[in-house]
This record gives sequence, structure tokens and C-alpha cells, in this order.
Amino acid sequence: MACLHDHSCEDHDCSSDWSLYKHIDLPRVSALNEATPGSVKTVFKAWEHRLNSSGDHLESNEGDPELIVFIPFTSDVKIKSIAIIGGPDGTSPSKMRAFINREGIDFSDAQSMQAVQEWDLAENLQGVLEYQTRYSKFQSVANITLHFPDNYGGDTSQIHYIGLKGEATQLKRDVVATIVYEITPNPSDHKTRAEGGAGFSHVE
Repeated sequence: MACLHDHSCEDHDCSSDWSLYKHIDLPRVSALNEATPGSVKTVFKAWEHRLNSSGDHLESNEGDPELIVFIPFTSDVKIKSIAIIGGPDGTSPSKMRAFINREGIDFSDAQSMQAVQEWDLAENLQGVLEYQTRYSKFQSVANITLHFPDNYGGDTSQIHYIGLKGEATQLKRDVVATIVYEITPNPSDHKTRAEGGAGFSHVE
């Protein structure tokens, strides 16, 4: 299901809606079948910059339109919708499949595994469409893998922008782990009056 932005983005703060951009762990983002290694990182940008035509984009290898994009987050997130801006002349992806919290998915895995959700994509060159998720299935997302199996007939697939809308938890996972660790008492850190000259005894 796609949602059309039927308002003026000058009057409506779309950039704050697409708030998961700053929660993407960009150094760990990767793609399979990208013609230029590392180019996948250029498709993640603030909403207001989504149409910037700097020439940087993700493109598949010649004659093979299939792409896989792995997107990890710095904290668990809830994903409400996804926006994809593809390329012109038939290079826009025509289908998208999503896998949640599964690392290392390759093309063989993607073709044999059941996706959490699938979408038929329109050619969205102006960035006015967003694709709604089945929100209850996109909770506590540590990473998402997007599989683009085909396009609109081009020799390659191009993606110029990927936007993710939703909510992030306030605590990063490493912070949560530290809190859990500290909840478990270390006996050597706790003394009573019978020990140490201050009248404390050791807690067993």
C-alpha cells in the first residue's frame, strides 16, 4: 500500500517525519550486486535532500537488475513506512521485499525465504510515495534487508534514495547491555560495617 504526499512539503515538516535517517548505522550499510562498491551509502540522506542530483546513486551490475541492501540501526526501531526513489528509463525497481533481523542474506536466501512483507513499486522519480509496512511486524528492528528482484525493463537497476519512517528507542543496545550488567551485583563492590575499618561486613 502506497501513500501519496498530498500536501505542500513547505507547509508540512516531512524531514522530521522521516526521522530514522539519523539512526542508520551508515558505516555498516552494505549491498550485493552494486556496480560501484560502497555506493549504497549515498542513497541514505535527509528527506529534504532526497532529490539532490549530485550523480551519486546505487546501481546494479550491467544486465543484472537484482539488488540486496542491508541496513543496520544504532538502536532498535519501529518502521512505519519506506520510500524508494529509483532511476529513469526503466531502471527503477518494480518490487521490494523486506526481511527483519537477519544478517548475511544473499540472493539464494532471498529467493528461498519468506519475506516479512512485499510491495509492488511505482516509478517514484519525484519522491512523493511512501509504502506502508504491516506495522505490528516491524517492531524491535535491529536491521532490515531490502531485496529488489526486478525493475521496469532497464539493463540495470538504480536507487537514488531510501527513506525510512518510524520511531527509535531512546537507549542504544550497548547502553542497555551495560544497565543489565550493573543490575547484577558484584559482591566485592559491597561491604558491611564489620570489614575495612569502617565497621562493614562482606555481603555474600
